[in-house]
Amino acid sequence: MKRYAYGWITLAFFLVSIGLHWLFGWYTYVEDAAEHGQQAEMSSYLMIMGRDTFENWQSEFLQLIWQVVGLAYFLYVGSPSSKENDDRLEAKVDALLRMNGGEEAEQLIRELDDHYLRAGGHAQPHGHEAELAKSAGRGLRHVAAPG
Repeated sequence: MKRYAYGWITLAFFLVSIGLHWLFGWYTYVEDAAEHGQQAEMSSYLMIMGRDTFENWQSEFLQLIWQVVGLAYFLYVGSPSSKENDDRLEAKVDALLRMNGGEEAEQLIRELDDHYLRAGGHAQPHGHEAELAKSAGRGLRHVAAPG
């Protein structure tokens, strides 16, 4: 329950707010019907409130939901734009561990990958071979990730 507390709180806010929206809408609908000398009908009310609710959702909630859910989806499924910095950082950390640890470093990297469920394997540099060669020529040691 605690793990999803934010989701449960958000759901509670949503249910309370939509319930109150429809309740107050009903009171307004009954009052408008009485002013016009008509009987309030549930089917007519449901059509009006459904239309008004979906108009609000289209103009406000759907675009916000798309932005939040869409961005979160692309971030966590690993689109190229979201993974680039993580891969670069992981490759640097792996290289530092290898420079200072030898075979023990390989074991540590495997243990960390297993513990943190790193499924993509070791990050490989892509398209930067010329820069890496220049760095190696200046005395910087390039340690390749295992292939």
